[in-house]
Amino acid sequence: MAEPRRNEVILNLPNSLTFLRLLSVPFVVVCLYFPGRWGSFLAAFLFGAAFTTDFLDGFFARKYQAVTILGKLLDPVADKILVSVTLIALVSLGRVPAWMVMLLIAREIAVTGLRGIAAMEGLVIQASALGKYKTVFQAVAVAVLSLHYEYFEIDFHTVGLSLFWIALIFTLWSGWNYFRRFRAVFSPGHRT
Repeated sequence: MAEPRRNEVILNLPNSLTFLRLLSVPFVVVCLYFPGRWGSFLAAFLFGAAFTTDFLDGFFARKYQAVTILGKLLDPVADKILVSVTLIALVSLGRVPAWMVMLLIAREIAVTGLRGIAAMEGLVIQASALGKYKTVFQAVAVAVLSLHYEYFEIDFHTVGLSLFWIALIFTLWSGWNYFRRFRAVFSPGHRT
């Protein structure tokens, strides 16, 4: 069986969806800065559509056995860039407190660093259910905060902030859990 050419592996469907997620980031941010409801609505729609590709790329990678090293690296990075850049834009618009966003981004950087250390040692610390809840609550909170305005007599700003508090709790809790598991894996008694 012939080995696939490099560009065939890089441009497979899952990786293309991940690239699409990255390409959506500037469009989400530009829409956020349009004044009024339509810009916010379009930003929330684009963010939601982009975040949906996170689930689709994993599904297609497993279904078609198209998991690549590039995909393993790029997928979590694309998620973090999409969420972090959108949140930074929301901070500049006064829709979310800066300190909350700083805590969230600091946790993401710290856990990514620990994952890198573990990977260099040939260890994988599996994502927990807390991490999955964190991801879902972050995505929903950011989309709702992007909507910002009142629609159908629902104050989406207040709902978004409430969801963001929940997302922040899951973010810090899952981060603490990850550090605890990292420490257990790297404790002297655990290593062989």
